[in-house]
Amino acid sequence: MQEFFKVLMPDVKRELRRGIIECSKRGLLHSTKWLAEMHHGLSDINIDNEPPDDDHSFSECQLEGIAPAEYGDYFLAKSYYDVREYDRAAHAVRNCESSVPRFLHLYCTYMAREKRRLDSTTDQANLNEPNQMRDLADLLATLRAAHGRGRLDGYGIYLYGVVLKALNLNKAAEQMLLTAVRMVPMLWSAYLELSPLIMEKKKLLSMQLGGHWMSHFFMAHTYLELYLNDDGLKIYEDLQAAGFNKSIYITAQMAHVYHNKRDVDKAIELFQALLESDPYRLDNVDTYSNLLFVKEMKTEMAQLAHKAVSINKYRPETCCVIGNYYSIRCDHQVAISYFQRALKLNPKYLAAWTLMGHEFMELKNTNAAIQSYRKAVEVNKRDYRAWYGLGQAYEIIKMHYYSLYYFKIAHQLRPYDSRMLVALGETYEKLDKCENSVKCYWKACDVGDIEGIAMYKLASLHEKLGDNETAVHCYIMYCEDERAATDKQSLYQGFMTLANYYEKKCDYERAAYYAYKCLDSDDRKTEAKALLKTIDYRRSAECQKKKSATTVVATAETSSEDEMEWEQLDVRARVPFTSIADAGKPTSTATATSSSSGNSATGASTSAGARRLRSVPERVRRAQPNQRTLTGPTANSTATTPATTTTIPTISEETPGGSSATATETETLEESTTASTTAEPQAAHDNSSAMEISSVSID
Repeated sequence: MQEFFKVLMPDVKRELRRGIIECSKRGLLHSTKWLAEMHHGLSDINIDNEPPDDDHSFSECQLEGIAPAEYGDYFLAKSYYDVREYDRAAHAVRNCESSVPRFLHLYCTYMAREKRRLDSTTDQANLNEPNQMRDLADLLATLRAAHGRGRLDGYGIYLYGVVLKALNLNKAAEQMLLTAVRMVPMLWSAYLELSPLIMEKKKLLSMQLGGHWMSHFFMAHTYLELYLNDDGLKIYEDLQAAGFNKSIYITAQMAHVYHNKRDVDKAIELFQALLESDPYRLDNVDTYSNLLFVKEMKTEMAQLAHKAVSINKYRPETCCVIGNYYSIRCDHQVAISYFQRALKLNPKYLAAWTLMGHEFMELKNTNAAIQSYRKAVEVNKRDYRAWYGLGQAYEIIKMHYYSLYYFKIAHQLRPYDSRMLVALGETYEKLDKCENSVKCYWKACDVGDIEGIAMYKLASLHEKLGDNETAVHCYIMYCEDERAATDKQSLYQGFMTLANYYEKKCDYERAAYYAYKCLDSDDRKTEAKALLKTIDYRRSAECQKKKSATTVVATAETSSEDEMEWEQLDVRARVPFTSIADAGKPTSTATATSSSSGNSATGASTSAGARRLRSVPERVRRAQPNQRTLTGPTANSTATTPATTTTIPTISEETPGGSSATATETETLEESTTASTTAEPQAAHDNSSAMEISSVSID
């Protein structure tokens, strides 16, 4: 901490006291007020135990820079200045030559012309019209001549820089203000005029500020103007640790830091502590009102408005607080009237211009909103809210290239604000530049989606492009944290999309899970119920298919076993038709055997075999109709068939002695028939033979 702040706190307090005197006698009220607040914050530092001659020197420094002969003119001019009679004050010290009265003359001249300009620009379209700047031309010439002769001190050079800045001569103004800061480091107004001219951190770090301890306050303030909140917050914390822990200004600035970081609760807590320590403070109360508006704390807003009116109802901050109160009550026209009243009191009041533009947007008055936002940009070109509002206004009137331009500027001012990125993505999407849109949405998710809609926008865009898998992945990420989603309708849309996707993929568990979530939405309830019915129907249909498939498999297994047994029997039954014909008439063979009494007649056997061969086709034809109804062998036929067929030998090739082969065949058949006759009745044997022939004919 010693490296950060090397000055002793008693010396700091002495410098603050001296700065208060110098700024006060020159009429620099804002610098005097700031220095006095910082001085009061060091109340624990005691520097009053000093020798008596220091008190004399302290009283003398109040008149330092004023010639004794000019005391009368100076005191008269200062009294006129205090009651805002700037022309009379400038005229009273027009002939003075000492530094303080001379500065007072030039400063009163500037204030008088600035007051006339601002009074006439409230209803004008542009705060910086060329004809409005014409009055400062002669003052600029006077200051330039005095600076050339070396008659301007640090305060005079500060005024020279202010006039150059009012005429948009920013480079020259920056040089003059830097010179004034180095010459008069306690002049806080010079730091405030210099800060808007710095547009990037690199330039800020390269500036030569003289190494005074006041540069820490300037650096922190500029970091906040550049929305580098973490850097500014670190400096303020270090300043508090160095001894400025009771400073009201630092507490207010830290509340602004948390406001910019969207840490609303912490910012409200700091503002409440600030009002407790200084209950009649109206500075920054408009920012506190904005925080209450965001949290929709209507009761606290009403109390704050009544308190501000009781303190000073003609302060611009008071009018802004009342306007916010009527805005949260949706009385936008009354809110606009109070913002206009604030601008009557201070035409350069930035918050009033921006908030009035918001109110015109609520009333769908796009042209008036654009004018308000443009004036806000003229007051402060780093106000991202005004640039963002211009983008929204042109988006409503479907001028997308204009809105893209303004959204880009807002994004440059707030590169890590997801709202700017989402706005850019939506505009790119409307211009059919989908690749840029996807990049913006992904970056918005990476930096932290404030509104919680970037992932939904990304999913919708992928769905629009036909990339359903990526869209589903984005929808899943979006729907994971239901509490983070601010737009419930978008959340239910994501649920419904996922439910339909999984239903098409036949993943009914997930589809039903997301469909049930949509039952809480009035708009999606009917669609969700219909989808749940479809899922239930398809589930039941699948169950029936599974049951039928199981039955078919069981039947197939049983029939396959029977068919295997049937095929084995068929293999054994495949014999030539001649053998089947010989076995076709077992009864005749037995009768012939018994009637011949053991004598075999070769000619008779041959003629009988021929008749049996001729009768085989007829039997096969008679058995043909029964084949279509026969699905498999029965248990009885399977049991009886081997007893008949296993004894039938196969017939080799016919030899020249065919009669001997026939005789051998006849003898074998006679033996087989005799065994069958003794085992079964004759009728059962005939039926068995008929079924055997039918089964053979299937092959």
